[in-house]
Amino acid sequence: MLDEASRQWVQTAAPASEGEGAPIAEAQRLLAQDDAAGAQRILDPWIAAHEKSQSPYLARAYLLRGDARTARGNEYKALYDYEAVIKQFPESEEFLLAVERELEIGLRYLSGLRKKTWGLRIFRSDDVGVELLIRVQERTPGSALAERAAIELADYYYRMREIRLAGDAYDLYLQNFPNGPNAAKAAARRIYTDIARFKGPKYDATGLLDAKVRIREFAQRWPNEAVKTGINEALSARLDESGAAGMLEAARWYRGQGDWAAERLTLRRLVRMYPRTGAAEEAREILAERGWAEGLEAPGGGEDKGDTSVSGETQATDEADKGAPSEQSR
Repeated sequence: MLDEASRQWVQTAAPASEGEGAPIAEAQRLLAQDDAAGAQRILDPWIAAHEKSQSPYLARAYLLRGDARTARGNEYKALYDYEAVIKQFPESEEFLLAVERELEIGLRYLSGLRKKTWGLRIFRSDDVGVELLIRVQERTPGSALAERAAIELADYYYRMREIRLAGDAYDLYLQNFPNGPNAAKAAARRIYTDIARFKGPKYDATGLLDAKVRIREFAQRWPNEAVKTGINEALSARLDESGAAGMLEAARWYRGQGDWAAERLTLRRLVRMYPRTGAAEEAREILAERGWAEGLEAPGGGEDKGDTSVSGETQATDEADKGAPSEQSR
């Protein structure tokens, strides 16, 4: 039988001495004794003779041969046996074990194990690992296996600095497992990916606005984690500085284009959205110099909560922003 703690085959009783299941029991006994080669020598001819049959032992035979191949360092070939179990015997008790085996192989590939080719481990197999973790989620939705596959895949993208893919993967985790054991971690890293995608004041700052919303939600749901990780108002204030710097850069671009109306509206919008930032101070000075400061509140007069709702004038600013430079053209 399979030991739940070690996830290894162990012998608990003498194998059947006769009948169709006797070779399967013998192969299982050999696997429990770490004789994977001996187990495969039994399983190869048995499967060849019974693969077209309706034998109740066939699913176990495929699973055991996959385990034997994995133990011998042929985990990629083992995937064919695990796939046979998954596709042909979805109602069997071996189904979840086969899915779990594929998950473990996928994690090994994502951790750097190279697929064996011509007896040598030459090529990286990250693409195979990614595909295996996606399959686990598709085949066992909502399960503990799917939850582990989801967070491991997101962590892999994050580790490899695939920021956009990591953000999407953490987002998907939170959709499928909103109360999962890794929900706080996923939410925190979703914020970090939003921040990491911001390339500087000359680029689109939409991700920073998204991050600010998620920071408030994170602090409300996991206040202790927010304190430990620094995902709090201090981080939100730093994002304000970055967002304000981006708007100031956009205003300067409008000035260079001779579009004074767009410059004025962008500066006024900056002051309204980020009143306590250094960029807002500079914007106020420019507005005052040009006689555009009429109607603006004094610094600190309003409460800046990162609210993206807009007044009529700010809506006009949005219209003007439609002519804003793209990331490439600035």
